Amino acid sequence: MKALKETHFNFPNQSNFYKGKVRDVYTIADQSMVMVVSDRISAFDVVLPEAIPFKGQVLNQIAAKFLAATQDIVPNWVLAVPDPMVTIGRICEPFKVEMVIRGYLAGHAWREYSAGKRSVCGVALPEGLKENDKLPQPIITPTTKASVGHDEDISKEDILAKGIVSITDYEKLEEYTYALYQRGTEIAAKSGLILVDTKYEFGSADGVIYLIDEIHTPDSSRYFYAEGYQERQDNNEPQKQLSKEFVRKWLIENGFQGKDGQTIPEMTPEIVNSISERYIELYEHIVGETFIKADADAISSRIESNVVKALETL
Repeated sequence: MKALKETHFNFPNQSNFYKGKVRDVYTIADQSMVMVVSDRISAFDVVLPEAIPFKGQVLNQIAAKFLAATQDIVPNWVLAVPDPMVTIGRICEPFKVEMVIRGYLAGHAWREYSAGKRSVCGVALPEGLKENDKLPQPIITPTTKASVGHDEDISKEDILAKGIVSITDYEKLEEYTYALYQRGTEIAAKSGLILVDTKYEFGSADGVIYLIDEIHTPDSSRYFYAEGYQERQDNNEPQKQLSKEFVRKWLIENGFQGKDGQTIPEMTPEIVNSISERYIELYEHIVGETFIKADADAISSRIESNVVKALETL
């Protein structure tokens, strides 16, 4: 199967280019940006050597669907989705925090809790919780946006004290985050899923706060299957997850966690194909629709043609 590992476009009025871990971002006339979601895949802050067919389409289309489904809550950066792997949007000045929200004690929050901590990012947690328990109410555990290396936990108090975000803006970000999580939870429930935790990024342009980046994708969120959730909790069994955790698990089982001296295991065609199939499965569960594969015979030509046409009309 064919996959888009990297891009080398030169769009009309292109003024800048940035290559992220999985996304290639082209700035147009310093006014809008073309975000191409490639098929690259990363884990443990490392881009893996093989691209995964249809992964970019899965992520871009999930994000597009959820951004459209939440635009009544907060305006978002999207101007057009001209291709299954591309979103064109307005340029915003990003806030230097990611708004992570958790409805359940899982992942990083559980690791902190199990190590004896009873607060995460300045938010107090009650005694007696176990992994994957539902929290009394959702909590926001922000992280700083690191330009290099890992994002780091930070409290609301520190964000305000350091002037990273003004109190007026931060309270608005909190309000949007709770409302978006509530909407995401309701949509997930219709697909038999629990939105465990997720993250939102915001930016501003002309004094307006916009929701930016992807939302509610398996790369930015953790989902549990609702059916059997309570029974598994009662029996102290692991929850059935819907996220890219399976990729991290495969890497760990093969001796790789992104540490110095470790070698990425061989990604055979069978492994690549299985990851692709899992991403398509994620799409169908999260969106509740059959995934329709885009034509992959000439991905770059298709994208270039679709983007150029869209830019002419924006």
